Amino acid sequence: MYPRLLSKAEEAMAPNIHLLDVVAVTADLPDKGLRRGQVGTVVETFSPEVFEVEFSDDQGRTYAQLALASSQLMVLHYQPDHVA
Repeated sequence: MYPRLLSKAEEAMAPNIHLLDVVAVTADLPDKGLRRGQVGTVVETFSPEVFEVEFSDDQGRTYAQLALASSQLMVLHYQPDHVA
């Protein structure tokens, strides 16, 4: 089952998520064994607002992989934006 799709207004405010982006879950998902803040990698794009995210441990072993809506994710940034 896929997560709820965003309305047009929510979609306009959604972050721009891309394949291989590192993301964090923004809320607890106890039925999936995930807590807010757990980090995963986008491995597939199902639609502009639904993504398959893989969660792996420090040894590279996958412990969860599921479809999540962009509203459930936050893209993590490791480089500062360029300031003019």
